Amino acid sequence: MNKSTKWMLAAIFTICGATTLGLGLSSCKKAQTENENPVKKVVSTELIRTSQSWDGVELPDYFQGRPELVAVKYVFPAGQKLGWHHHVAMNYGVLVQGELTIIGLDGKTKVVHEGEAVVEMVGTVHHGENRGTKDCILYMFYLSQKDLPLAVQHPDIPLE
Repeated sequence: MNKSTKWMLAAIFTICGATTLGLGLSSCKKAQTENENPVKKVVSTELIRTSQSWDGVELPDYFQGRPELVAVKYVFPAGQKLGWHHHVAMNYGVLVQGELTIIGLDGKTKVVHEGEAVVEMVGTVHHGENRGTKDCILYMFYLSQKDLPLAVQHPDIPLE
């Protein structure tokens, strides 16, 4: 081995470390890139697991027959109130922006914060309000059946 080859090997060894010495310069560059950009792993975080709605009431049994799964994105402008309504089918969601206040006809209140999951009431009249200064964005998932409404409105009940 001549002097220039020894010098080159020493440089590769110094730059890349002993583990890449026998792999060649292209492998050395690859090893450096992998160390600088490690592979990111999928992270799974369970947001909620429950058999009750947010007010503590047990959820009903599943419907008989073929299910229809529905996903809906709701955007509640700041200061907006959604009218009184109830749900026929079970549903749950995740608030991805803002803060949403849910109020039951009986006065029970639940404040859902950004990043939190919520399980809605089934068969119980309630409404939602965005009391904040920015839009709320809520993704809801309904475990329904064909031709069932996602919500039944109660326009006869006045909002305060």
